Amino acid sequence: MTFKSALTASVSLLSVLSLSAPAFAQADLDALYEAAKAEGQLTTIALPHSWCNYGGVIEGFKAKYPGITVNELNPDAGSADELEAVRANIGNSGPQAPDVLDIGLAFGPQAKDEGLLQAYKVSTWDEIPDDAKDADGFWYGDYYGVLAFGINKDIVTGENPDSWADLQKDEFANSVALAGDPRTANNAIMSVYAAGLAAGDQAGAAQAGLEFFKALNDKGNFVPVDAEAAAIAQGTTPIAINWDYNLLAARDNMNGNPPIDVIVPADGVVAGVYVQAISAHAPHPNAAKLWMEYLYSDEGQLGWLEGYCHPIRFNAMSEAGTLPADLMAKLPAADNYAKAVFPTIEEQNANKATITGGWDSTVGASVQ
Repeated sequence: MTFKSALTASVSLLSVLSLSAPAFAQADLDALYEAAKAEGQLTTIALPHSWCNYGGVIEGFKAKYPGITVNELNPDAGSADELEAVRANIGNSGPQAPDVLDIGLAFGPQAKDEGLLQAYKVSTWDEIPDDAKDADGFWYGDYYGVLAFGINKDIVTGENPDSWADLQKDEFANSVALAGDPRTANNAIMSVYAAGLAAGDQAGAAQAGLEFFKALNDKGNFVPVDAEAAAIAQGTTPIAINWDYNLLAARDNMNGNPPIDVIVPADGVVAGVYVQAISAHAPHPNAAKLWMEYLYSDEGQLGWLEGYCHPIRFNAMSEAGTLPADLMAKLPAADNYAKAVFPTIEEQNANKATITGGWDSTVGASVQ
């Protein structure tokens, strides 16, 4: 395990910390906090408060580390938008330059190869599975969920769709929507892939998914509207395809107005890992590192669990007995979770290229 070395008297608090030790001591964390306070701000992007309990996580960070203002940019941005924000603000130390990123797994290697990220290994690094992190510390998995259907029962009054094929049924005309644009948003890209996986073999799932949505659009069942919580509640997108944790949080927030059913489909069950990273051009690198330490601490990981997300250290925390029973009881019990497929980075990169490149020519629907 490699960490960054503690501050010494000869190093300015505003310099980028380089902590390296076999264990991350409290003194190191205190020094990091002082350096972050001297910077005074952390700039995040694409963190809707309802997504994975990010509202609670952000408040927890601010309460634990007073003196650091959290500047939140474009909470509804997609992964591609986040990378573009880094590119557009190279050399800009102002409030429009993001310090940290939360992006889909497939975007991590791309951002690293482009030189948009800087390496940092959190103190709980060893508890992040090897296949969910970059070996050099440029990006690392933070949480995961599975794609599900969120159904407005004021609109869909009959039987719920139980599979991807069910979405093609006549009774779901003008009903099915994606949460995001599949040309830019990771969860929409993964949704297209999941539909294709249900239709055929894993190798050709991306193209099969495009064909599925072409058929859905041609039939009139697809609604080209971003299926966020407001659109679901208003009945604009009666069946929303999104991560289970987003849908479960929306269901709770709506308190039965309208009633929302969350269905994990019987086929094409795809799990998606999101990753954290620090911008190579972060104006507040120490605040960024302190944010990462918080996210990967027990407190930060449990904050995600409160939002129905599976934190990346879930297995290690389960073995250590640090997962509260009340939070575990909130997670839905469904046999279909056991069918989940975790696409590799290579598969996700290939799927992303096929779907983002082929959506316009194959489906031809612009999600607004």
